[in-house]
Amino acid sequence: MNIPDIADFEERAAIAEYDGGLSRKEAEDVAARAQGFKNSDAYWRWLADYVVTRKLP
Repeated sequence: MNIPDIADFEERAAIAEYDGGLSRKEAEDVAARAQGFKNSDAYWRWLADYVVTRKLP
């Protein structure tokens, strides 16, 4: 898995939410899947684990 691109994630989520009419959760799921994650929960968990351990999974 690649290292997540936070800026790209936020941009994709914003576009999906505002232009696509999705809820924030749905929009974040779309953005997370675009980066190879199952959903936004998995995306945020990966980032949180990285911050705590300072190691790539």
